[in-house]
Amino acid sequence: MQTTKRARRNTPVAKSLAGAAARPTAASGAAQNEGRANPAPLGLLGFGMTTILLNLHNAGLFPLSTMITGMGVFVGGLAQISAGIMEFRKNNTFGMTAFCAYGAFWLSLVAVWTFPALGMGDSSSPFTMAFYLVTWGLFTVGMFFGTLKLTRVHQVVFATLAVLFFLLAAGDFTGSNAVRIIAGVEGIVCGLAAFYGAIALVLNEQFGRTVLPMGSPAK
Repeated sequence: MQTTKRARRNTPVAKSLAGAAARPTAASGAAQNEGRANPAPLGLLGFGMTTILLNLHNAGLFPLSTMITGMGVFVGGLAQISAGIMEFRKNNTFGMTAFCAYGAFWLSLVAVWTFPALGMGDSSSPFTMAFYLVTWGLFTVGMFFGTLKLTRVHQVVFATLAVLFFLLAAGDFTGSNAVRIIAGVEGIVCGLAAFYGAIALVLNEQFGRTVLPMGSPAK
């Protein structure tokens, strides 16, 4: 009797019914994933706006203040990390790594600025900060190669960001104010590229057509 039941389970009809029962579950999972909002604009906006403001300071337009540190914690830090977590849920390794890493960068940068005033360690010297910036520059160079499968806007953001880190590091190594100002101007371009990308993604999706082009990736 048991042998007969097993044989029935292995018939083509039984297998077909089992497959049909499993398919709706997979389809519903895909539909749920497709129905989620795109977190990339939030991440790019968080990165872009804070980068613009910080580099207006680097270019000498105004001193460092809580306006920048506040933006760094909540917009550059927490908003980007939130976008990265949402990218994780979409199985986007590149987006998750980029947004979580650069969100953590902003939090760490604010910590470097504020911890000494709170009695939590000594202030970092320009020499040590230069190595901090070089490390992030090397990470960004690696991430840039990942953008070769993305849009031209992504490529511009990561290329200019890598240059920005190395210019800021050079300014700290040499103590040259002129190099810091050049880095500030270059950083504003980087931030504007990210800001453009964020708005382009929102408008293109909202209108269902290309309102602001982002440039197709190279084939």
